[in-house]
Amino acid sequence: MHVDFYSSSFCAPCAAARGVLDEAGKLLPQLEIVERNVAQHPDAADADRIGSTPTMIVRSSDGAEVYRAEGVPSVNQLMVALARAV
Repeated sequence: MHVDFYSSSFCAPCAAARGVLDEAGKLLPQLEIVERNVAQHPDAADADRIGSTPTMIVRSSDGAEVYRAEGVPSVNQLMVALARAV
């Protein structure tokens, strides 16, 4: 399971989103989380059509997007999305 997490330097909700990802990571140690700052990775942000931060994209093992959250999802919402990625 893989989550692409797009953030920005001055994004207060990004800290809350990191907390959600931390909780999910404790429950699923095999979870791979890649954080990208949109200012430092504009090409990746454009390719993934990122319009706001925070944005999380859950991907299946073949790289297909199965869930996208713009804003801060709950831990439960993220866990359901991760279950769909299996």
